[in-house]
Amino acid sequence: LHAPEFVIKPRSHTVWEKENVKLHCSVSGWPEPRVTWYKNQVPINVHANPGKYIIESRYGMHTLEINACDFEDTAQYRASAMNVKGELSAYASVVVKRYKGEFDETLAVTPYGYASKFEIHFDDKFDVSFGREGETMSLGCRVVITPEIKHFQPEIQWYRNGAPVSPSKWVQTLWSGDRATLTFSHLNKEDEGLYTIRVRMGEYYEQYSAYVFVRDADAEIEGAPASPLDVVCLDANKDYIIISWKQPAVDGGSPILGYFIDKCEVGTDSWSQCNDTPVKFARFPVTGLIEGRSYIFRVRAVNKNGIGLPSRVSEPVAALDPAEKARLKSRPSAPWTGQIIVTEEEPTEGIVPGPPTDLSVTEATRSYVVLSWKPPGQRGHEGILYFVEKCDAGTENWQRVNTELPVKSPRFALFDLAEGKSYRFRVRCSNSAGVGEPSEATEVTVVGDKLDIPKPPGKIIPSRNTDTSVIVSWEESKDAKELVGYYIEASVVGSGKWEPCNNNPVKGPRFTCHGLATGQSYIFRVRAVNAAGLSEYSQDSEAIEVKAAIAAPSPPCDITCLESFRDSMVLGWKQPDKTGGAEITGYYVNYREVIDGVPGRWREANIKAVSDEAYKISNLKENMVYQFQVAAMNIAGLGEPSAVSQCFKCEEWTIAVPGPPHNVKYSEVRKTSLVLQWKPPIHSGRTPVTGYFVDLKEANAKDDQWRGLNKANTLHVYSCFFQVQGLKEGVSYVLRVRAVNQAGVGKPSDLAGPVVAETRPGTKEVVVNVDDDGVISLNFECDQMAPNSQFNWSKDYVSTEDSPRLEVESKDWLPIKLLFLFLFCIAVPIKSELAVEILEKGQVRFWMQAEKLSGNTKVSYIFNDKEIFEGPKYKMHIDRNTGIIEMFMEKLQDEDEGTYTFQLQDGKATGHSTLVLIGDGKKSCPHFAEYLSWEVTGECNVLLKCKVANIKKETHIVWYKDEREISVDEKHDFKDGICTLLITEFSKKDAGIYEVILKDDRGKDKSRLKLVDEAFKELMTEVCKTIALSATDLKIQSTAEGIRLYSSVTYYLDDLKVNCGTPVKYTDRVKSGVTGEQIWLQINEPTPNDKGKYVMELFDGKTGHRKTVDLSGQEMPMLADRARVVGGLPDVVTIQEGKALNLTCIVWGDPTPEVSWLKNEKPLVPDDHCSVKFEAGKTAYFTVSGVSTADSGKYGLVVKNKYGSEISDFTISVFIPEEEARKATEQAQKDVSPLHPPAKSQGWNNRLL
Repeated sequence: LHAPEFVIKPRSHTVWEKENVKLHCSVSGWPEPRVTWYKNQVPINVHANPGKYIIESRYGMHTLEINACDFEDTAQYRASAMNVKGELSAYASVVVKRYKGEFDETLAVTPYGYASKFEIHFDDKFDVSFGREGETMSLGCRVVITPEIKHFQPEIQWYRNGAPVSPSKWVQTLWSGDRATLTFSHLNKEDEGLYTIRVRMGEYYEQYSAYVFVRDADAEIEGAPASPLDVVCLDANKDYIIISWKQPAVDGGSPILGYFIDKCEVGTDSWSQCNDTPVKFARFPVTGLIEGRSYIFRVRAVNKNGIGLPSRVSEPVAALDPAEKARLKSRPSAPWTGQIIVTEEEPTEGIVPGPPTDLSVTEATRSYVVLSWKPPGQRGHEGILYFVEKCDAGTENWQRVNTELPVKSPRFALFDLAEGKSYRFRVRCSNSAGVGEPSEATEVTVVGDKLDIPKPPGKIIPSRNTDTSVIVSWEESKDAKELVGYYIEASVVGSGKWEPCNNNPVKGPRFTCHGLATGQSYIFRVRAVNAAGLSEYSQDSEAIEVKAAIAAPSPPCDITCLESFRDSMVLGWKQPDKTGGAEITGYYVNYREVIDGVPGRWREANIKAVSDEAYKISNLKENMVYQFQVAAMNIAGLGEPSAVSQCFKCEEWTIAVPGPPHNVKYSEVRKTSLVLQWKPPIHSGRTPVTGYFVDLKEANAKDDQWRGLNKANTLHVYSCFFQVQGLKEGVSYVLRVRAVNQAGVGKPSDLAGPVVAETRPGTKEVVVNVDDDGVISLNFECDQMAPNSQFNWSKDYVSTEDSPRLEVESKDWLPIKLLFLFLFCIAVPIKSELAVEILEKGQVRFWMQAEKLSGNTKVSYIFNDKEIFEGPKYKMHIDRNTGIIEMFMEKLQDEDEGTYTFQLQDGKATGHSTLVLIGDGKKSCPHFAEYLSWEVTGECNVLLKCKVANIKKETHIVWYKDEREISVDEKHDFKDGICTLLITEFSKKDAGIYEVILKDDRGKDKSRLKLVDEAFKELMTEVCKTIALSATDLKIQSTAEGIRLYSSVTYYLDDLKVNCGTPVKYTDRVKSGVTGEQIWLQINEPTPNDKGKYVMELFDGKTGHRKTVDLSGQEMPMLADRARVVGGLPDVVTIQEGKALNLTCIVWGDPTPEVSWLKNEKPLVPDDHCSVKFEAGKTAYFTVSGVSTADSGKYGLVVKNKYGSEISDFTISVFIPEEEARKATEQAQKDVSPLHPPAKSQGWNNRLL
């Protein structure tokens, strides 16, 4: 194992804007390091900007490619390599420069002076889009620019695959002042690609990108191939024009036999076919053109089923000599008419032209050969014509090819040559004076395709992206020439039907396939394409289920201090903007001291993840200044930590007003309303919180524009939510909450938002129905359920799952929809709960009041779970007009102590109210039926519990320790009348006085429990006893150093005393200790003397609990069988340079050990210079041929089997004889100098000897 090392570090680059740049690095290390790329210390997310970044790791070489660089790519980039042995980073800078004059620099100055900074945002953005050939499509988004400056419009530019899109008959652009639109009037496959809108305002710009897919139009002939695309004129001359195109992705189910090329003269509608036989090569020279005329072209594919639809027509091109075309462009001309009139001058006295030069074969296929040459230097003033001649290779039988039609251009295409036959070619010039000498003949040319069809791509790897897309990567085709790109196809597993993922070939080894079905499994394949044709299909990829990729969450933000004590602080923060596609499972908090502005090292505040967005950090120093950072975690791992918080001082807060509410968030956003939720402040001030203020303002408004939405007493202290009404549609808002107590209003919370008031398309609402039996059903229809989606109902934003009156159903309504039903019976509304009062002469009156009672209302009177009826002792009365229900008793006696309940039934509606009478008086307020006590759970946790009575839903319970409120994660539900407080891993720091207060508007009660002194010792003894009982039997584990005896407990306490039954002498070889929940005894380099019976005793303060294990006989095979080096290796080897070194050693172990070698504590890789062998499972050989000084160092032999491992070290020192002699001479001179006289002549004799 060794830490990462950069063999090749990334190099800094300076590039022009719109260019691509690649950063390379190579890293060594074991295990193989994982490389992560950062931009300005922020991890690069390739999914956030599709097509912008490409990250690859291949054969130890790691690359980061940045496409279409712009100014924002100017940054410092970092490659971070990490494995279990450590982390190492390497840095490189990228500077992006702009071409001078490309942009108008004056745009930085507005009509009102210099703009400090423009902020550009995109709203209502276009997404990944799908169209079909022949359809229309519009891409658009709303552009918001701040500050807004009148008469100063932004520059809008659209790009496709990084190339600017110019308006044409196929595409139009529009800027309406706040919205940019790109419209396709007639979609073609050429329009497929990654579209980017860039909005520039002075020196500032932003851009946004999304992909557009164009599917094939329906074929007119069933089974016919799709249309080719990108028809382009490569070479235009007087006599011919070379046409090229790209092959389609869809062949109609049978191979494409070839292509037909059609031409049409500009200004006419008459199309004519240029070739009688289909050509397979995706380039073709069209001849028979009229000089000066302009033409457009199209291509059609053909297979055995018929001819497919034609491609989009090419741009017009004129049949002109390139020099003549350049001459005409340099002059002003009349409007284009589609025809050029060419006139020839009267020739002067003729001169026979010389031979052409630089004759070569520029292109050769099985269908044609193209020749190219330069005109002769001796040509006179008149025009010249050319005659082309050919002969079979190995002969001098020259034949003129174009006898009837001389060639006017220095290019010529020859057809009707025999495939596979060899030819040579030459050219003659002619004019009115005669035919000149021939040019030099070309080399022998074999008629056939010189361009080979590419090989299929390899290693098709799909990876998750979104719930409708998959990223497919592959190894590019090897030795491919003139590669056009790749086509990707997808198939649902088991269907056998393949569908194209792209209709325009893509370059590069990576593509995002969109439009897939969520939850469905797909396989993929890829084929390469060039002008010679399409490759074979690659092997099918592994199947992959389409679902969103999971990544680590982004950092939390807005860390704030919610409460501060002398030695602890409570922090709050906002959850990450991006959860990584999975639920946040917890948070980790780090803190550091700041002394005189200098921060110290980071420390972990919590070992177990925190589930809430708040955490109390204990054991801090009073009056010390701290900084904090928080990292979020999901199932993909731990995300990056947040930005460092501001400095907070740890001191006791004495402020009277409450602290800020926290975890403020909004939901249920509609065009005129939303719901705001929050959690109560941690610090309530001197008195309890009595209510909340909710404030709102528009996002861009100043701080003096905040307005309150409620009065504090309109929000109950336990109702931490508020529905905001009266919003303006389309306006962006921010909100905050402030807590109130008797001392005043506290600090505001962190802001929630900004949020735009709008009802998004597809928003569903809950529908309420009531049946004849009084059963209310809440119905919600959902068509966006994923396999792992959960649906929960709540009342006042509290889960309703445990209520016996409720019933939840989920029904399959449509194939893609679910209908959720929430059923519950109507409750009789209670105006006043059951109460008791003493009347004159000791008469007792029980009474309650309902909001409304019908004539069918029935009341049952229950005492201690038994129904009581009217008689001599009890008198009942119901007033249905006022809703008052009464029961009278003559006097209250001891046997009347207990629980009284009035049960109401009005049709299907029910209700009840309960009262407990205890002792001489009455307990009409909430109270404790059983006071606070403790018990130790089987998990070794301490549970404080009490039993409560006469509670209602508004009853509130608060826990205190040493007069400080305890923050609990869950709200008490008072189930079975039991309230509990769980203390995990109970220890000395949990000693103290605990108090619980029960209160509501009727009154309060409290219970105290002292866990100090003897009471704490009693509890700690029980905890230690439970921990001791949780200890597992002693087990034996083999380690690299020897053997370990260990037992695991639920958790370990220092109060739990651990002894050995028979005293063990602890030395450097025999040690004991505790790691986590494991109690162990380590015996290094065990010997037969270590055999015997070992006893571990756990003493809980009263009783000892023993665990034993016997290390004797067959119980301890590892003593004899663990891997070790028996002998043979020296400690130091001193050897002369150039000599050969051979070392042999014997190793032992059963099973046979694994053997490896180290050099300078890093794995040694054998080669021709240094070789190692291991023979017969016991003899290891180490050989170095011709040692050099580079071989000096510390070496090690590592042997390992399942019973243990051992390392035998030795040192090799290589010396040079001449260097040693020189050092000896220098030392001798020093020794005989006056400053260093020899002490004894005997020393010289020894040195000479």
